[in-house]
Amino acid sequence: MSPAFVENDGKYNWQKIGYHARSAFAVLLSIAILVGGGWFVYDKAQDAWTAFRTEDDYIGEGVDKITVTIPSGATVTQIGDVLVQYNVIKSTKTFRKVASKEPKSATLQSGRYKLRTELPAATALQMMLDPANLKVIRVVLPEGFTVGRQWTYIEQQLAKQGITITREELAAGLIPEELNLPLWSRGKVEGFLFPETYAVAEPVSAVRIFEKQVAQFTKVTDEMGFVNASEVMAMDPFDVLTIASIIEREVNKQEYRPMVSAVIQNRLKAGMPLQMDSTVHYALQDFGKVTTTAEDRLVDSPYNTYRNTGLPPGAISNPGEAALDAAAHPAASDALYFVTVDLDSGETRFAATLPEHDANVALFQAWCSANSGRC
Repeated sequence: MSPAFVENDGKYNWQKIGYHARSAFAVLLSIAILVGGGWFVYDKAQDAWTAFRTEDDYIGEGVDKITVTIPSGATVTQIGDVLVQYNVIKSTKTFRKVASKEPKSATLQSGRYKLRTELPAATALQMMLDPANLKVIRVVLPEGFTVGRQWTYIEQQLAKQGITITREELAAGLIPEELNLPLWSRGKVEGFLFPETYAVAEPVSAVRIFEKQVAQFTKVTDEMGFVNASEVMAMDPFDVLTIASIIEREVNKQEYRPMVSAVIQNRLKAGMPLQMDSTVHYALQDFGKVTTTAEDRLVDSPYNTYRNTGLPPGAISNPGEAALDAAAHPAASDALYFVTVDLDSGETRFAATLPEHDANVALFQAWCSANSGRC
């Protein structure tokens, strides 16, 4: 022990020891109070700063996974409102502010987004700009389907993606006056619902699907000069569309389409009935076979081109770009007949005379005999 606490006689001075102990304790207590008070103040300041930061925004990496649907045509503000509604972000104002500083915000689209709850607005925006987090509802419509068959396809494809739409809803949405059809459409829809892959906005609307199809038809035909080409042939574009719809149903290989177009033109000019099985299938609404029977060809319908000369009263399918182009630009040929002689390869033979055609038909019949049930 320090000599300061020992008397001359060698005994401890407990009075001095107590005094210094009390002084040391007072100092330590003061330090503890200062440190503790400082930590208290710091802790409160930290809480205040956190509260200030999170008043209009969350911090961190989010909490629970969630899927949020952004409707078609939503503005940045409306998107922010949806995100607030699902507790993805805390403030539309903050989201709008963050989005105003991000040029890519203009590319935000409708659809289903994989997000998390309680995200900072900036994080939510970046997640929405990542294509990996966007699930787009798509419908693929093949060439050559009628309106009714497209409905079935739309219904089935949407069902696989968790969307329910009924044929009644689709039928109710098919309003010619609302679809911005070409002026030369004669008020008909068949033929104008262009086959393509379409992104479908939610909530799903039949009218919007059909509007997209008609808009794509107009775009494609404008780019190829379809109406001008029809005028060059001295034909109404509606009739050329009807021819395209027949070409689409008769052959599926591009190399043959302009030739089928020539056959149709040649038979029209000669006053011959077109005798196309595809038009009889449309009259019967039976698309499950390639050929027709004698009984089929007796059906009383303006679409039966075995019983009626000239073109049917409208399109029998919704043709794609290749068939439209072939109808507008027929090949230079004197052929009056054609037949597909091999359904697997699609090989098609053309003839200018009936004996030549009969020989080609014999080839088709031989193929059918070798492939029972296919014809």
